[in-house]
Amino acid sequence: MKIIILGAGQVGGTLAEHLASEANDITVVDTDGDRLRALGDRLDIRTVQGKGSFPTVLRQAGADDADMLVAVTNSDEVNMIACQVAYTLFHTPTRIARVREAAYLTREALFDNEAIPVDVLISPEQVVTNYIKRLIEYPGALQVIDFAEGKAQLVGVKAYYGGPLVGQQLKQIRQHMPKVDTRVAAIFRRDRAIMPQGDTVIEADDEVFFIAAKADIRAVMSEMRRVENEYKRVVIAGGGHIGERLAEAIESRYQVKIIEMNPARCRYLSENLESTIVLQGSSSDRDLLVEENIKDADIFLALTNDDEANIMSSLLAKRLGARKVMTLINNPAYVDLIQGGEIDIAISPQLATIGSLLTHVRRGDIESVHSLRRGAAEAIEAIAHGDARSSKVVGKAIKDISLPPGTTIGAIIRDEEVLIAHDVTVIESGDHVILFLMDKKHIRDVERLFQVGLTFF
Repeated sequence: MKIIILGAGQVGGTLAEHLASEANDITVVDTDGDRLRALGDRLDIRTVQGKGSFPTVLRQAGADDADMLVAVTNSDEVNMIACQVAYTLFHTPTRIARVREAAYLTREALFDNEAIPVDVLISPEQVVTNYIKRLIEYPGALQVIDFAEGKAQLVGVKAYYGGPLVGQQLKQIRQHMPKVDTRVAAIFRRDRAIMPQGDTVIEADDEVFFIAAKADIRAVMSEMRRVENEYKRVVIAGGGHIGERLAEAIESRYQVKIIEMNPARCRYLSENLESTIVLQGSSSDRDLLVEENIKDADIFLALTNDDEANIMSSLLAKRLGARKVMTLINNPAYVDLIQGGEIDIAISPQLATIGSLLTHVRRGDIESVHSLRRGAAEAIEAIAHGDARSSKVVGKAIKDISLPPGTTIGAIIRDEEVLIAHDVTVIESGDHVILFLMDKKHIRDVERLFQVGLTFF
């Protein structure tokens, strides 16, 4: 696939890295020559320096025969105009734009081929807000992913000493929970991925990813680790777009406080939020945190745009007694360094956003794509189409499907029903199939599995 990416920042660079490793023809456009050179030295891609909304620059990048334009510059306006130019002058089939400002996003009629021709809108702030909200709903989870509009969920947890299943084989899950059907999809042990088998033994400190119907998630989590009490008191450091949206989403269920430095922003937040308490000051101010009883906080979320400030305020909050701390980290190099020590969960906006973008790049009918464990593996929701003659999966039992190496099927969602995958489960047309890939070089093979042969038409 020939793809033009506008913007060589964190999101554009991460996306280029994912797609270049999958044999796509990638061109990255940016005004910053140094950034392009650094990216070009690392990856097998073309780079073009210039403003992505200019017709001459898009033509130079190969827009005449591009399959897709992904506009993820820091400017909403440049992204939207680039999609307009690609549609009007080059008839680019698929146009994806990152739009951050809520003022644009609330006007749905704007994004239409008759107005601004954007096929897919990506709002990183909203993606990250939803991601954090799910983590708050499941205390103890490292990652929570929805499939089929939340009917099934994939949850990552750290197995703790004393958990009922630690030291046990996976096949014993059924004996522990005879009424709950679940499947362990992936295990990461000391940074190494393990393909789960029935005789695999769960060790303490393993990161275990399992899939189950939404109603069964808490029961399965309790098998892996001590059950944690629900969160009640939430402190958010940073009242920017993400902090504001998160407070708005959770303030009806939790006691929420926001610490924000900018007085004008504090006034805006206090006027627009219902029950959230807004405090003006620095989240790294020890006296302020002590005064606001940080020791009683169930969760402290550092959500400013400054990685270093987020890390330092999180460490301070933890030291002063906050039960859990989550930290927003823009630099991917920091994420692995800090997670799991004093900081419980490091959240990478790039990796949260990248799944939304990859969903629309995959061939076949791919409903959603999610990075597991900071890009080490992928979870894919694909829809099966066709019949036994035209499809490689429809009408076949899972044991008879030739899956690529390192790939497993975890669950099937059929209408409202969640079916945990077993060898004898037969896939039907219209099923949402949840797959896990330990090795992303087999992405194309998975896509081909779900492409319908011409005989179906």
